[in-house]
Amino acid sequence: MSTEVRVPTLGESVTEATIGQWFKKAGDSVSADEPIVELETDKVTIEVPAPVSGVLEAISVNEGDTVEVGALIAVIAAGAAGAKAEEAPRPQAAQPAPTSHQEEMAVEAAAARARADKAGVSTMPPAPSAAKMMAEKGIEPASVEGSGKRGQVLKEDVLKAIDTGSAPAALAAAPAAPAQVRAPSSAEDGSREERVKMTRLRQTIARRLKDAQNTAAMLTTFNEVDMKPVMDLRSAYKDLFEKKHGVKLGFMGFFTKAVVHALKEVPAVNAEVDGTDIIYKNFAHIGVAVGTEKGLVVPVVRDADQMTIAEIEKDVARLGKAARDGALSMADMQGGTFTISNGGVYGSLMSTPILNAPQSGILGMHKIQERPVVVNGQVVVRPMMYLALSYDHRIVDGKEAVTFLVRVKESLEDPQRLVLDL
Repeated sequence: MSTEVRVPTLGESVTEATIGQWFKKAGDSVSADEPIVELETDKVTIEVPAPVSGVLEAISVNEGDTVEVGALIAVIAAGAAGAKAEEAPRPQAAQPAPTSHQEEMAVEAAAARARADKAGVSTMPPAPSAAKMMAEKGIEPASVEGSGKRGQVLKEDVLKAIDTGSAPAALAAAPAAPAQVRAPSSAEDGSREERVKMTRLRQTIARRLKDAQNTAAMLTTFNEVDMKPVMDLRSAYKDLFEKKHGVKLGFMGFFTKAVVHALKEVPAVNAEVDGTDIIYKNFAHIGVAVGTEKGLVVPVVRDADQMTIAEIEKDVARLGKAARDGALSMADMQGGTFTISNGGVYGSLMSTPILNAPQSGILGMHKIQERPVVVNGQVVVRPMMYLALSYDHRIVDGKEAVTFLVRVKESLEDPQRLVLDL
């Protein structure tokens, strides 16, 4: 008896993923719930476990292939190990309702197949990912030579056709966007270069950051905060805090509480633009930027405005571990209203963070560094941190941005305000 392994539901609005890495190969024995393949989506990396114990009889997709939710990716045979591995048929994902452009493409593809059949050549429809790319780029299906079984056009064939310039636009009114051309390296340098395809997560990060720059009127304002009061409070109570709550007392709890207090006073920083409307959020879901080996992810501490510092620290610790282990769920990543990014853990002294669209504000924390400052007319050495608030100037005025940052500074320099809700 064989059991099919299909792409699981990946979360709201996520319809496809990329095969990142196979942990097993055809013919290997697998145990129930043992991870067999890694899927990369636009937001997270997911491991797919074996539904049953047995032998991985067939693998139907390769690393780097794009698959849709519900697509067949492997078959597991129950019973003794050593069953002969066979190649499973590649899944044909359901196609969305065609646009007028796609209808023309389909007619052209049918004509191409008819010509091929007349010439005695057997053809197959383009792979779903290839058809989608040809429709988006305005490429005639007949102009792309397929390398798949029975001449099927694969996504790699479309990319190759674009690179070589052999794929003319199907419609004059919708020419394909010109590919970015990189100047060739010298022969000496070229032999020492390595070309690696961006992961799906890195492509999404790049696209979202650039979209944020192109859409929002971003501006950054700075301030600095004396961290001595928070550091003294943390030093005095960290052992007792950890003993009682089972989690270390860090700085993120203080910063998150300071941020949600400031958001109540300056709600525009917690809002977003939707066309000609402004959507004000009467809650605070705080995104916490976490760097991982595969790129930056921003899990969300939900309803942080209703949490204690201990509850925030517990949630931050949980999300940070899940991010580093690649175990974040889609629910962990969605719905943020404001983001905090801590570049100080890597030694950054100052930066201008980029908005996490569609949010209108992001706070950048930085390295704590002892510097001479004037306090009550005396020059003293204090542990200082630069703070940076990047905001969308379309809905947040300079006065509001400065007020927000000053309120965060005041809360951190007098942490009793956080306890007294002042």
